[in-house]
Amino acid sequence: MSISPLARPFHDLPPVAGVRLGPATAGYKNWTRADVLLAEFAPGTTVAGVLTRSKCPSPEVEWCRRALAGGSARALMVNAGNSNAFTGSAGRDASRAQVEAVAAAVGCAAGEVFVASTGVIGVPLPRDKAVGVVAAARDALGAASFHDACTAIVTTDTFAKGATATAVIGGVRVVVTGIVKGSGMIAPDMATMLGFVFTDAVIAVPLLQAMLADAADRSFNAITVDGDTSTSDTVLAFATGAAGNRPLESLDSSGADAFAAALREVCTTLARLVVRDGEGATKFVTVEVEGAESDAAAKRIALSIANSPLVKTAIAGGDANWGRVVMAVGKAGEAADRDRLEIRFGGTTVARNGAVVAGYDETPVANHLKGQEVEIGVDLHLGRGRARVWTCDLTHGYVSINGDYRS
Repeated sequence: MSISPLARPFHDLPPVAGVRLGPATAGYKNWTRADVLLAEFAPGTTVAGVLTRSKCPSPEVEWCRRALAGGSARALMVNAGNSNAFTGSAGRDASRAQVEAVAAAVGCAAGEVFVASTGVIGVPLPRDKAVGVVAAARDALGAASFHDACTAIVTTDTFAKGATATAVIGGVRVVVTGIVKGSGMIAPDMATMLGFVFTDAVIAVPLLQAMLADAADRSFNAITVDGDTSTSDTVLAFATGAAGNRPLESLDSSGADAFAAALREVCTTLARLVVRDGEGATKFVTVEVEGAESDAAAKRIALSIANSPLVKTAIAGGDANWGRVVMAVGKAGEAADRDRLEIRFGGTTVARNGAVVAGYDETPVANHLKGQEVEIGVDLHLGRGRARVWTCDLTHGYVSINGDYRS
């Protein structure tokens, strides 16, 4: 598979104290690459997470939802090539068996093990492979980089995706590093893919949970490739506490703002990288909506535009069809006044006050759409609500990838 034309290079990510990584090969598909990642965390590591709101979640999602209540983590196991979703008791039993094998391997309680799986829906996780690979992953702990970890968890991704940032808490520098996988079946409904964030900060579980939920809403919940939400979407944040900073207990704690900003930066970078690897994508699209009745309304309108196949195919073809943007605004179900609506492509306003602008010249818009970075702006002139979401174009490549996905 060729690398996405929108790909960004993977920069070295610094290690996070208290985290050891171990990729291994279970052989879930006909490949020889690593397709399992085991991460081991130092005792005392805390965890927060956001999980798919799909009504047909995988057993791994259900397990993580229960385990998050404990707030403690010692291990993470990620399987690539098999989502284990919609697999009945066989899938649940295989997932539980893998959890218990990991717990025994690292010496912790089963409730401190977190799991995630990604790949084909409807095929049970092969129990023998899922359990048998644990020993190899444990033996590999400590020698792997974050790049190794990224490449072990991908499916249709064409490049590895990682990000890092730092924050200073009471004079102590802490690291926030994240990796993500995702390319298709991407739509905002919590956090649309598998993403894992690691930090050496000392932070209370309720605060980490609140910060992660806020960061996800601004990032992972603001991207869409194809409008489809996975049964396996999971984002987890692990805090080892190895930095030894004064504990962050609340938003009023010294350094809390800096940590929250670093977490948002990492999540936003990761989310945008997912869009850049959208299946078949050739253009990275930013949709900005302002002047809505509320921020929530602006976001729903922005997503209506970003998810429209007609808008996305027009962008793929370089067609400056602003009428399709009008359509997407009108169907969003939010307040809009046709005669106040303003639309722009890049820096060029194409429509204002419910009509095309006088003397409209399509040339600069057409030139803008030839580039890899496309901007669509909408002003409803109704209020102060605003939102920004990211998407990509819809091409024949998306159809080819997904038409052949299981073959």
